[in-house]
Amino acid sequence: METALACRSCFERQIDSLADHLLPHDAMQRDRLRQVCLAALADSVSSSPPPETAARIYAAAADFSGCADPFAAHKRAANAKALTLLPELRRRVEKAEDPLLTCLRVSIIANYNDVGVARTFDWESALLEEREQEQFPGLPVLRTCLESGPRKICILGDNAGEIAVDILLVEHLQALGHEVVYAVRDRPILNDATLEDAKAVGLDTVCRVVSSGVDSPGTLLHRCSAGFLQELEQAEIVVSKGQGNFEALHGRLSGVFFAFKVKCPVVADLAGLPEQTSVFVFSEAAS
Repeated sequence: METALACRSCFERQIDSLADHLLPHDAMQRDRLRQVCLAALADSVSSSPPPETAARIYAAAADFSGCADPFAAHKRAANAKALTLLPELRRRVEKAEDPLLTCLRVSIIANYNDVGVARTFDWESALLEEREQEQFPGLPVLRTCLESGPRKICILGDNAGEIAVDILLVEHLQALGHEVVYAVRDRPILNDATLEDAKAVGLDTVCRVVSSGVDSPGTLLHRCSAGFLQELEQAEIVVSKGQGNFEALHGRLSGVFFAFKVKCPVVADLAGLPEQTSVFVFSEAAS
């Protein structure tokens, strides 16, 4: 997907929020940081996906402030909170008539833990509800793929906190006889999960965790490492978690299951669904 004109106001809001977060007591430096980030925004190409623009803005902010991981505390808190919820969520999966659906449901709800969106959302409470507004047309396709024999599955992870809840999906897929590899960001960006977060929640003890090589809030193929592109090519099923990965890969990679929360009007228009919808869809071909 390309960066729409309407995305600009969202990026401007993120820049204001980031400046306030990094420099709460220095108005002059806050204004300078805003100008640096706005310049990075102005230099961005509209044909690029939003995660490309975001990567440039947050890299400029890191260079200016010297802080490479401004949301480290948020990620630690989200991981810790998700781990406290995990036993109850696991019980729900074990009791569910449809464990795969339940795993996907809670995994996508957990995707709402995102510092990049303006809307406040009690994802912890939502995780313990029975269901959210959802559209899962890709689920029958996934079932058919899973029933056709053991598969190598690559899950493209998104946020901290969410990564702990994804353990349930990984465990269920493994119980069905499939091999799972889970990909995370190479370096901190927003509250996206890295190898450090995977180790913090114990995901690395459940499955193989790899870095995608990207430092953007979405799996931009041209930023991926050669090793990870090989992993992606070898995967028989690819599950892309999160709106950022959807923005990065929609129309650019074929045969992908997208699992995400609709968090903004631009993606809502593209998907043809209301904001806050949980989506699980199969994209058969790239444009």
